[in-house]
Amino acid sequence: MRVSRIFDRSVTILSCSGLLVFAGLAARTADHYARGAVMSTVRVAHLSSAETADVLTKAKITTPVQNGVDAYRVLYRTVNTRGTSTPASGLLVLPAGSAHRLRLVAYEHGTLTTRRNAPSVDATQPDRARAIMFASAGYAVAAPDYLGLGKGVGRHAYEHVSSELNASVDLLRAARTVVGRQHREFDSKVLVTGFAQGGPAAMALGEKLQDGKVQHFGPAAVAPVSGPFDLEHVQVPAELDGRLSQRQSVLDLAYWLASTRRVYHLYRRPAEAFQEPYASSVTRLFDGHHDEATIVASLPSTPERLLTPAFADRLRHPAGGLLRAMKSSDDTCAWRPRVPVRIYAATGDRRVPIANARACQAASGGGLVDLGARIDHDGSARLALPQILTWFRELAPPT
Repeated sequence: MRVSRIFDRSVTILSCSGLLVFAGLAARTADHYARGAVMSTVRVAHLSSAETADVLTKAKITTPVQNGVDAYRVLYRTVNTRGTSTPASGLLVLPAGSAHRLRLVAYEHGTLTTRRNAPSVDATQPDRARAIMFASAGYAVAAPDYLGLGKGVGRHAYEHVSSELNASVDLLRAARTVVGRQHREFDSKVLVTGFAQGGPAAMALGEKLQDGKVQHFGPAAVAPVSGPFDLEHVQVPAELDGRLSQRQSVLDLAYWLASTRRVYHLYRRPAEAFQEPYASSVTRLFDGHHDEATIVASLPSTPERLLTPAFADRLRHPAGGLLRAMKSSDDTCAWRPRVPVRIYAATGDRRVPIANARACQAASGGGLVDLGARIDHDGSARLALPQILTWFRELAPPT
């Protein structure tokens, strides 16, 4: 056997009977494709305390600012809906200062239709400001963009909780590597929150952390806001019967169906689910490059005009793939937390009715905070997240 070294000292070539084994290269390749492996890290913001306060003021977030922040876009490895390795991006925000050990908040964002609006990419979006809010109080914050948003590849599977969970867990792993390179570390107990679409994702992450299946991490508390926790019995029926904002219902139904149809085999052709002329354009509208205003203007004003009667009836009596798609969100509260849980929602929300939160409370045993009849969907995030920050400070102050 002859051993020789070429160029990169980490690569050893073994030659035996004409067979070459690239041992070091194979190990490096395996590490590169491991879940949570960091592919790149780019600092996207460096804010003083005054600049941080200005960001929060512009986002209409009222909370004291204790420090400036540094924000990073992390490109890392996770798995797609088929279980294949894929890149994803996420935001990591760290408080400025010399603290060696940091408490970590995981923030799961709400509905986004364009990849450029993801937390790690768009500095003007509310989700970036919400992450900065927690970091301004001394917490580290990990906010996944989810698959198909930000700098990842492919299309986003909207309200597909298992892929949101994978992206979230793997960002925690990647974030741990990034802070380790800065000679800092995380406290193992994670404070978890999320808004709207991120509500079920937050509950799923809390359960995963509690199960002890994520090395180095466990939950400290979970606080979702205005999540669609019961698609089968609450959310979809309310969207179909006109109790909610009809244009928002059209957007949410079309997004969910068009983006997860292949995952759950919901239909073979768009015309099975959508009426013309919308069947011809709905898939293209949710390619990650159209904003909500463009999509809403391109779709009808009511679900009745969007969906074929036969498919609307299937939604009212789900089975097969449709039922599995609904259960993806509906099962996220079906666990018994051993950590504090508070579920926030508003009776005035006409996009995600508070009955979702009540169903989650009944299933999980968590507490419920009603934000009031005068608070709409977006307003629930503005009101709840500063309250959640205060609660997190009481439970697990920044180290």
